[in-house]
Amino acid sequence: MSRRTLVIAVFTLTCVASFAAVLRADRDSTKRVLLLSVDGLHAGDLKRFVDTHPESALAWLSARSRTYTHATATKPSDSFPGLLAMVTGGTPRSTGVYYDDGYDRTLAAPGTCTPGARVQWKQNLDVLPFSFTTTIDPAKLPLDPANNCTPVWPHQFPRVNNIFELVKAAGGRTAWSDKHPAYEVLNGPSGTGVDDLYTPEITAPSGVATTNSFALTMAYDDLKVAAIVNEIKGFDHTGLQYVGVPTVFGMNFQAVSVGQKLNAEQVLTAPPLTGGYLDAAGTPSTGLQATLEHTDASIGAMVSALNEEGLLESTVIIVSAKHGNSPIDPATLVRVNPTAISNIVNSIAPGLALLSADTGPLIWLKDQTKTNEVVAALTASMPIWRRCLRIRRPIRGRQISSCSRFQGRCTPPAPRRLPITAGSATTTCMWRC
Repeated sequence: MSRRTLVIAVFTLTCVASFAAVLRADRDSTKRVLLLSVDGLHAGDLKRFVDTHPESALAWLSARSRTYTHATATKPSDSFPGLLAMVTGGTPRSTGVYYDDGYDRTLAAPGTCTPGARVQWKQNLDVLPFSFTTTIDPAKLPLDPANNCTPVWPHQFPRVNNIFELVKAAGGRTAWSDKHPAYEVLNGPSGTGVDDLYTPEITAPSGVATTNSFALTMAYDDLKVAAIVNEIKGFDHTGLQYVGVPTVFGMNFQAVSVGQKLNAEQVLTAPPLTGGYLDAAGTPSTGLQATLEHTDASIGAMVSALNEEGLLESTVIIVSAKHGNSPIDPATLVRVNPTAISNIVNSIAPGLALLSADTGPLIWLKDQTKTNEVVAALTASMPIWRRCLRIRRPIRGRQISSCSRFQGRCTPPAPRRLPITAGSATTTCMWRC
């Protein structure tokens, strides 16, 4: 057996942390890459799980690893910018994608041709009713007034190329599985970068929402795990057509993220688990523990399939996380009404274009020339921010907009998409009523 090295990189940010694990075969024998995102996972989750589960798949990987603790997640950190960072190497300033719910000053809302529109890349684009096989409804896409108001597909939104396009151009096969049809964003500029794109919609058509149930979310992840195992065996994600093993492929896991955020199981016939962390040390609840164990078993199934097919020695396995979830300490959670920040911004005419508020609020202004006035208003309200909004400081636009080093050159951000002012929040905040 050739020597392998597993590289663990720990990504930390104020409210987010994740890790990446790379199982690297000898460089001259590498034939493919399997990329896995365990959404929400923190470095502390990994260490605790490995310490308490020495026979687990993650423990097996970690035993062959080096750990890097100074890498960081994207800023801001979320599914879209996080995944794009993995497959492009670019930050949101380079890709032009700050969030899956943002604003573009040059695009138009569906049914109009007036520049300036909210752009969302999630289930809002689906053909209804929701189902595992639903697709994107072109009538729900934003429009481009500069191009005869034609629809803008997700893959046309990023400003950069990605690894799927490069691998396919070199003759390799590509595949990916994720939670919304909008993840066709990975198709890249050509629109055809992913040969086998499997995007079962996670939003349930009725009844208990998938993400309101640990059991339903783990079952949902199983769909994508089965797709990966089929691809390891050389079939497409359905397991019906033999197409050869992809050169680059992977999926995201949703269960751990739900284990961190969901208070309690909502399906009455499922085990009555509870979610979140029990203390500041990150002790997992029964629900989080179950989702961690389930995800580990799924990774183990992939490693076993690679070994059975004789592919383990020639496969690079990357285990990472698009983003983390916060806070870990349940005592520090404060839910904040984002109306307070909207009121401050709207006191400066013409006001707010969009506020995307989660653990880190992003603000888009109707008039970018009002940035300094808005920042001044926010700064003057600092006592209110600290007491009511749980924010340390406003971040001025120039702190967000400075160019970033990407592909060997300084790449300025796209002003049409730049959130002019953002808030640097404390680790205790959730921007929801």
